[in-house]
Amino acid sequence: MSPSIYDFEVKTTTGENIKLDSLKGKALLIVNVASQCGFTPQYKGLETLYRKFKDQNFSVLGFPCNQFGAQEPGDDEEIKKFCSLTYDVTFPLFAKIDVNGPKTHPLYQFLKSEEKGILGTEAIKWNFTKFLVSKTGEVLKRYAPTTTPESIEKEIVELL
Repeated sequence: MSPSIYDFEVKTTTGENIKLDSLKGKALLIVNVASQCGFTPQYKGLETLYRKFKDQNFSVLGFPCNQFGAQEPGDDEEIKKFCSLTYDVTFPLFAKIDVNGPKTHPLYQFLKSEEKGILGTEAIKWNFTKFLVSKTGEVLKRYAPTTTPESIEKEIVELL
């Protein structure tokens, strides 16, 4: 059987392991995030989507990453505090991970193989690359960092 998004386990900012199969039945927007990036204000749009649709089986999952211009230098506690105080983020944030290179988190290896980027490349190009996942766990679409959360809303509604 081919791998599914539900086969993966991720670590929360508090160090707890969570199996993604606990999210079965939810549409997901999975994003690699950073606190000191030109796209950081997208936290506001991501939070808006989360609050608007969380009661309709939708969630945003944020994965901090420091691989692009060292724009996420903090530890998990600092990241969580920044997101909460600056953007009032309540969607799930996870422990900092690598999305490219030899230490790429298995979840991101899977996401990148399912939905390739421009010209068929798998590498994540920058912070705030987004993956839309159906309620059945199918990786449907990959969005560039420049794609705003607001512009994805219509596609999210179609999944709910």
